[in-house]
Amino acid sequence: MVDRYTAPPLELPEGDGLDRADLIFVGLDHSGASFEARLFFDAPDADHTAGRDHPAYAGSFYLFGHGGCFGDEGHCDVPAEREPFDLRPPHPLEPAIRVVTVTDAIRERIAAGARTVTVTVVAHAVGDNANDVLAFDKVRLAVYTG
Repeated sequence: MVDRYTAPPLELPEGDGLDRADLIFVGLDHSGASFEARLFFDAPDADHTAGRDHPAYAGSFYLFGHGGCFGDEGHCDVPAEREPFDLRPPHPLEPAIRVVTVTDAIRERIAAGARTVTVTVVAHAVGDNANDVLAFDKVRLAVYTG
């Protein structure tokens, strides 16, 4: 787990017909402490001193963490796969998904002539917890045009 991450550049759509843009974070690990993830566009140097008033700030998502495992051995292990007709609810630590709508920030980048955008994610853990709580599989940009 890390406290900040800069994703590879994401391609932007051409033209001005953008109705909505979402950043989708897939496979978020929420086994540790709760945190806020602040998103910055084209600011790879953004760190924990960059607040919501930073010019590159594009939005945030929040993740309620489980604070570690306190059960018996294997209690917190997420099964690799489930039987197709398993009617039990999903394991509480299955990776999460968060969607952040960033339409205005993407429109600004397109209007400025950008063809790609780089997303930097900075984690801010709750209380005295360490900020190295950020882990996910991928981030993608979904754009919707009319």
